[in-house]
Amino acid sequence: MIIKVMKKLSISILMISWCVCLHAQTKTFVLEELFTSRKLYADNLQQLQWVSTSNDFVYVVDSTLMKANVANTNPRVFVPLADINKALLAVNLNTVKNFPAIQHWSSVNGFYFRSQNFLLHYRIDLKQIDKQIPIVKEAENLQIDYDRQQIAYTVENDLFVIKADRQAVRVNKETASDIRFGHIVHRNEFGVEQGSFWSPKGNYLAFYRMDESMVTDYPLVNTSTRIATLKNEKYPMAGETSHQVSLGVYNMNTKTIVYMQTGEPADQYLTSITWSLDEKYIFIGILNREQNHLKMNQYNAVTGEYVKTLFEEKNERYVEPMYPLYFLANQPNHFVWVSRRDGWNHLYLYDISGKLIRQLTKGNWEVKSIAGFNEKSSCLFFYSNKDEIVGNHFYQLDIKSGSIRHITQELGMHRVRFSNDGLWFLDTYNNLTTANEIKLKNNKGKEKAVLLPNRNHLSDYALPETKLMTIKNKNGDDLYCRLIYPINFDSLKKYPVFIYVYGGPHSQMVTNGWLSGGWFLHYMAQKGYIVFTLDNRGTNYRGFEFESCIHRHLGDFEVEDQMCGVDYLKSLKYVDTERLSIDGWSYGGFMTLSMFLRNPGVFNRASCGGPVIDWKYYEVMYGERYMDKPQDNKEGYEKSSLLNYVDSIEGKILIFHGAMDPTVVWQNSLQFIEKSIKAKKQVDYFVYPSHGHNVGGIDRVHLWKKIEDFHTY
Repeated sequence: MIIKVMKKLSISILMISWCVCLHAQTKTFVLEELFTSRKLYADNLQQLQWVSTSNDFVYVVDSTLMKANVANTNPRVFVPLADINKALLAVNLNTVKNFPAIQHWSSVNGFYFRSQNFLLHYRIDLKQIDKQIPIVKEAENLQIDYDRQQIAYTVENDLFVIKADRQAVRVNKETASDIRFGHIVHRNEFGVEQGSFWSPKGNYLAFYRMDESMVTDYPLVNTSTRIATLKNEKYPMAGETSHQVSLGVYNMNTKTIVYMQTGEPADQYLTSITWSLDEKYIFIGILNREQNHLKMNQYNAVTGEYVKTLFEEKNERYVEPMYPLYFLANQPNHFVWVSRRDGWNHLYLYDISGKLIRQLTKGNWEVKSIAGFNEKSSCLFFYSNKDEIVGNHFYQLDIKSGSIRHITQELGMHRVRFSNDGLWFLDTYNNLTTANEIKLKNNKGKEKAVLLPNRNHLSDYALPETKLMTIKNKNGDDLYCRLIYPINFDSLKKYPVFIYVYGGPHSQMVTNGWLSGGWFLHYMAQKGYIVFTLDNRGTNYRGFEFESCIHRHLGDFEVEDQMCGVDYLKSLKYVDTERLSIDGWSYGGFMTLSMFLRNPGVFNRASCGGPVIDWKYYEVMYGERYMDKPQDNKEGYEKSSLLNYVDSIEGKILIFHGAMDPTVVWQNSLQFIEKSIKAKKQVDYFVYPSHGHNVGGIDRVHLWKKIEDFHTY
């Protein structure tokens, strides 16, 4: 196996603070403190953002809104909390203890924030709240049109709209227990993150109508009541009947609804919902149940009639639309489409007739997301891994010339906020040796000022050394890995290994970020473990072939790649090959058990939470994308089912599951336990009765301690 250590990324966190006396670097993490001590978290500028169309920017310090400018970066008091509280009292609302979260700037003199079941608008120059829009306590799925002060929201299954100074209006006229209006559909797959969509001028509201009456009820049991109560979850399993979705358009003036004529079959997926800038048309990505054929269709928003298909995308494995159309404000008949059609996630420029004008980006790298546009200069901003696979970088694309400018030169994970004119950038970034730093840059990426210098806030702690590297798999692909060494590491000693794995689609665990991998993995390193993580084939940002090769046989290539990592670990003289253990959750739970059971005797301990045991118990959208239907891929489902490997159990297994898990239903691990009992195999099992697909809040400390105790030799 060829080992390639990346020079720029093989950086030791341990080297950060040699200027600090060694005796001071003795503290180790206490799990409870992660939820109680702010000192464990990096410095930041809270609510850092640009002020409307100006070159001013603001952030909150000690509950005071401070303002600075690109010409003068010295902050000055802009809005004290006392002014906000006086304005709240003036409209008979309670005061607040902290500066409220600014949701939207209406102008340089006004912003919106939410408080006490209201959306409020504060006028800075007048020091008063001049707009109040009530939001009922039960409201969910909010979509706010700030320019026209109107809100769409749901209460239970119904969709409502409300405008400033008016009563809320229920959009849907029909009422049925199994039909939802304005909710997120398709279980959040295909980039669906909202259930309603305001038109550009606010005259219409598009919304999903989801009929789940044909979907089987899946029973979740709430044991917190005196007599346990049933909570049914609509859960369409792979190969079973799925819900049916349509798209309606509500006319704010006539109070009428028109449904888009998306046709049959009824169990197709409606994605990439986009309004034309003139509000005349709606564009819908129609994806078939098999998820291998996408049609981008145009519909008349007033009549609902089908107009035309702009383009189609097909793939023998799957097509996965994740984004809407991005129309250009200065060229309203042109839009940008994000696609992996050439094998990598890239940008394509179209006109509204469906003609491809040109491919905007190209290469063996991926556009991660579109961040926005500078409408005046025809520039598009996007995030990518173009110059650092394990980083997140910000770029400016000139749509006319095709030239790309790299704004973020520092290695690591960047989050950038750009000014309205696209000439200035607030760049917040971190990496293995930088906890958090914020810089003001111009549109050439040149640093103008450091707004927040990096500070090692953990200088009193004994931080483990972290190394990022690559190894080769059997195909010669680079696999990115992270090694976290125990504190006071001695290469002449032998150490146990704690392998953390996820390994599923849409994931990237190995990144060049501060405390890469998270607190718990560094905690385990402090406890004396070598902590190892590898991104196998099937994970994200490495091209379509790298991710989709797992199609129809989940667990095969992923486990093969992970075992390349295990072989590498075994080659290290300081690794105790008799003490190799694994941990993972969800897809990582499936991977943990797959590695453990398919390679008996290699690992002596495995812990996992919410594991997918058999993909026929998983939901339609995700399950059928990667495995097809069980009736069409019997061999693939059979081979991937962990129920068929129970007899190979050697060593200790601990499985966690949330009894209220609506994502990987409890039946998965219960089936595994039942099979283990029949096979006379001992498995440790722990249930979190009130938790869903993960264990959150302070209860997570309980989970971490269970994992730590289980892996203690």
